[in-house]
Amino acid sequence: MSAKFAALQRLLPQHALSRFGGTLAGSTIPWLSRLLIRNFNRVYQVNLEEAQRGSLDDYESFNDFFTRALQPQARPLPADPLLAVSPADGMVSQAGIIERGRLLQAKGHSYALAALAGAECPNFDGGSFATIYLAPRDYHRVHSPVTGRLVQTRAIPGALYSVNATTESSIEGLFARNERLVCEFDSNHGRVLVVLVGAMIVASIETVWAGPDSPYRQLQVTRYDSSANAPHNYSRGAEIGRFLLGSTVIVCFERDRAKLHPEIHRGHPIRMGEAIASLSN
Repeated sequence: MSAKFAALQRLLPQHALSRFGGTLAGSTIPWLSRLLIRNFNRVYQVNLEEAQRGSLDDYESFNDFFTRALQPQARPLPADPLLAVSPADGMVSQAGIIERGRLLQAKGHSYALAALAGAECPNFDGGSFATIYLAPRDYHRVHSPVTGRLVQTRAIPGALYSVNATTESSIEGLFARNERLVCEFDSNHGRVLVVLVGAMIVASIETVWAGPDSPYRQLQVTRYDSSANAPHNYSRGAEIGRFLLGSTVIVCFERDRAKLHPEIHRGHPIRMGEAIASLSN
């Protein structure tokens, strides 16, 4: 069944379907947006008690609802500044050590960090990583796991396979094949990669800075001012982006810079702001 599902996705017009879905999701036509929002909420039972706007009627479009902001204290951060935090709500689909430059995707499947990041990353070999899958009902904004300075992004075009247990176990190098935005941060704990991975019907990856528009049509590498007064400094827990429909975030730490907490393993549910690793200076 998994092989047939993967084969079907190869035949589908992934980008056309995603653009069509994005058009519907962005519509502010009242009857259409209300229909989409209410049907979605009927299926997934989104927790609006923690949202800044607690009524379904408060949202102008499905995208507005899907990327809803939370109340300021909904995701408290740990007091210890040497704890890296989860960048998103979701479930840990894989976590562990980057061995010989490769990350575990699923049982029997791994992929190269260089393919995922679009560049060689030798200092990350032996480092830690965590892959977090965002389900449809989850909060879909993405935050910085550490305090640091954005130094570079790589917007990498690619396929838009759906991301779930079936595709992870059947499509080789899934995350390195899908469209993705690689964000590289410089911190007191070394370089940290935060990779936002697109997927089927993910209409767009947005960032809080003026980045390239998704979907990406060609590789776009952007380097940012590395001076101390650069505007791209982000505190731990600060919002950096969002998904218009769900997908996956992958966090990578350089070797000897972070130790994942024991509970960060496959199948562990997690919320943005919860500790995922202890950092070394």
